[in-house]
Amino acid sequence: MVERRKSEEVINFAPGPAKLPLEVLIEAAEQGAFSYKDSGISVMEMSHRSTDYLAMSQETVSLLRELLDIPANYQILFLQGGGTGQFAAVPLNLSRSSDEVADYFITGLWSKKAAEEAQKYVKVNKVLTHSSHYNSIQEKEHWKLTPGAAYVYYCANETVHGVEFQGIPDTGDVPLVCDASSSFLTHKMDISKYALIFAGAQKNVGCAGVTIVIVRDDMIGKAQSICPSVWDYKIQADNSSTYNTPSVWGLYIVNLVLKWLKKQGGVEAIEERCATKARMVYDTIQNSNGFYHLLVEPAFRSRVNIPFHICRNGNPVKELEEKFVKEAQAQNMYELKGHRAVGGIRASLYNAVSVEEVKTLVQYMNDFMARNRVTSPPA
Repeated sequence: MVERRKSEEVINFAPGPAKLPLEVLIEAAEQGAFSYKDSGISVMEMSHRSTDYLAMSQETVSLLRELLDIPANYQILFLQGGGTGQFAAVPLNLSRSSDEVADYFITGLWSKKAAEEAQKYVKVNKVLTHSSHYNSIQEKEHWKLTPGAAYVYYCANETVHGVEFQGIPDTGDVPLVCDASSSFLTHKMDISKYALIFAGAQKNVGCAGVTIVIVRDDMIGKAQSICPSVWDYKIQADNSSTYNTPSVWGLYIVNLVLKWLKKQGGVEAIEERCATKARMVYDTIQNSNGFYHLLVEPAFRSRVNIPFHICRNGNPVKELEEKFVKEAQAQNMYELKGHRAVGGIRASLYNAVSVEEVKTLVQYMNDFMARNRVTSPPA
């Protein structure tokens, strides 16, 4: 089975759930799936009250603290419900009532969904002037922040639209909340600047089923009375994220990925690799003389999710985009179709995607362009 997986040489550019490191898959298949540490018990059968699970959970917390230099006054929780669950959990935990105001940067599909969900539990103020294009972020002089807001919320990297904050928004003394799902562990973060960071594991740090929440101690214990217990940060912190049965297998995969990431040289090395991969794709698009067309303005382009169109005479050509995806798959490059809200092509270059695999994509892009570009006839 392992040799077959190696020989297939499939490159997975999926936006999430996404590619996992091969050595993680091998270890999970050969050890975790059948007999964890020769116990005779699969991780999928492991009790969340067992000493093995508790040790695994504690080790995973330690790995995250080390890799991101997380201060001692932050709790690390392993929850369920994905990022979408946190769209409700954040306002339910960080505002005391529905009369409080929370500020939301809406820069793409996911922050828009987060704000819509939060409106059930708190008054939402939109920091930015509405735009349906989501191809940039307005300058600070145009922000409409609320003095004394319960918190300010933003999505660091919009997976669908490919818009990324290149720094941390300055919100003064108002607690800052970050959905870091698609950029988590792709670069160093100054955790002390945040009240709360959350990330679904299924893009850069594991498989679907685990949501990592990093929350400052002074943000815990303020939940509204209607907050479900499984999403009450204090209850989960007091129970080491085992108030309800956690995703045991999901946490095991997170643990393996963090160990793999550490072996790669840590977040610093991964950050350099991410920059290299993104530059390769962006340079190819920029040098295509309009055949490939980027949707996002240069200052806000994502390093990990790159949406683009294939154009003729400046207009997207759906037939060419469908052909691109189909021929890529014939060459074992998968999940390059753009999100239905945007269309076109999208290449997701998460941590497990190697530089060599991106080189293969770039070579294909150049070959496809050479075969499909329409040239002007000679005069």
